[in-house]
Amino acid sequence: MGSKNKLKRFKENETFVNVFQPTREEIVDVDFSLKGKWATFFENNNPIVLELGCGKGEYTIGLARRNPNKNYIGIDIKGARFWRGAKTAIEEDIKNATFLRTQIELIDKLFAKGEVSEIWITFPDPQIKYKRTKHRLTNEAFLDKYRQILKPDGIVNLKTDSEFMHGYTLGLLHGKGLEVIYANHNVYKNEGSPKEVIEIQTFYENQYLEKGKPITYIQFRVN
Repeated sequence: MGSKNKLKRFKENETFVNVFQPTREEIVDVDFSLKGKWATFFENNNPIVLELGCGKGEYTIGLARRNPNKNYIGIDIKGARFWRGAKTAIEEDIKNATFLRTQIELIDKLFAKGEVSEIWITFPDPQIKYKRTKHRLTNEAFLDKYRQILKPDGIVNLKTDSEFMHGYTLGLLHGKGLEVIYANHNVYKNEGSPKEVIEIQTFYENQYLEKGKPITYIQFRVN
């Protein structure tokens, strides 16, 4: 993507009512204005669902279309990417989808205890090198952050093309004695995969499928 296009999208994001771009200081140094008050923004008390590393926002938008009685927040540090999802939500008048530009490691400062019902992690960087373990979105530190913001029965969904990420996460969950609700090594080959997993596809997922890569999925609880 050219720098001119990025700048154009950054400027347009600033005009979108469904995009929030707080500074790090507004998150870390003071209480974030919407922490514990996201229901006020959505103007309802429907369950709040996060997509972490939402990219272009295909999953956030796809889930919001399917489930109008839930509120979806796509989170990514790259605003030029989720511009597409935010613009689609405005064009289609999808009021239960919004986007938040921030670092994922700050989510415990953006949401109050028990404010979130569900989390989706879609095709994250598996961070295979050992020294990158701290950046893996299902490592122990991140699971602790999810535990802080999820309701007691809250759910986490991991959808990935990385067999390493799938195996790493399953091993960690079993080692910690956490509940694995569902696990599948190839959601498009095995029957019984949840519809939301196989009927919503991201841009990169389509590329993986064209190459014949299996798509894996885990649904689990951290409480």
